[in-house]
Amino acid sequence: MIDIKQFSALEKASKNSFAKQKQIVKKVMAGQKVLCLKCQQPLCLFTPEDCAATNSENAGIRCIKGCTDIHLDFV
Repeated sequence: MIDIKQFSALEKASKNSFAKQKQIVKKVMAGQKVLCLKCQQPLCLFTPEDCAATNSENAGIRCIKGCTDIHLDFV
């Protein structure tokens, strides 16, 4: 079982993670160079069209090695 303090800590960590990912998405989509925190490779935006051309299933933002992989839904 999880107590209130543990739940609050988990909720705070989740909120912070979401905010960081949101900032990464904004920067990459604005054309700014953003590096993966693990491998220091640039993050790239893969649109559904890019994925169709390369037979990849996951549209989103990721580095070449796959350390960072943010899935996005395009409408």
